[in-house]
Amino acid sequence: MTPTTARTGLDAVILDYNGVIGLQPTRGQWLHLARTANWPEDDLAGFQRAFWSAREPYDAGQLSDLAYWAKVLGSHPSPSLLRELRATDTAMWTATDGRVLGILNRIRETGLPMVLLSNAPLHLSDVLDSQDWRRLMTQTLYSARLEVCKPNATAYQHALQTLGDTHPRRVLFIDDRADNCHAARCLGLRTLHYTDQPADLEAALLPTA
Repeated sequence: MTPTTARTGLDAVILDYNGVIGLQPTRGQWLHLARTANWPEDDLAGFQRAFWSAREPYDAGQLSDLAYWAKVLGSHPSPSLLRELRATDTAMWTATDGRVLGILNRIRETGLPMVLLSNAPLHLSDVLDSQDWRRLMTQTLYSARLEVCKPNATAYQHALQTLGDTHPRRVLFIDDRADNCHAARCLGLRTLHYTDQPADLEAALLPTA
């Protein structure tokens, strides 16, 4: 047991990507995607509703790229438009928070295992796994590969299985969504509802002696 795990009482961390490691898309990025989709310029809110309406089955691997964007647009995009939509969508989710990555680098040095558990479609999952920060993770689990999204209990159970015999009470789950944290607590995990305050991560994972 490392000094950090002894002080925190933790054997591992399970954390979300978007809203923790990953930055939320900007309004400009949303507008760019809406324009790519040929959505009316003055109806960004309508585009976002359409975008999210079918996102869960897409994230769960139940819809192909084509099927997802057909639901968003109300018609099948051409092959070239589909490629552009997927690339623009994916690019919105790849920016990361350097403050959080700095903390995770320090955690990695302590030897504390970190498992990523993220709701993400297949293509985005592959892109995220190609990023430099991937080396910080002991394992990365994505909903499209698991075929289940948080807050379904099965998603958390997959993450716990990667940790072997570790007891849930010795695992901290970190997510920016309260419903995901609630589901984790119901399974016995400790939780941190992350609200863009890196100091909270430091307090939970890197306490002073």
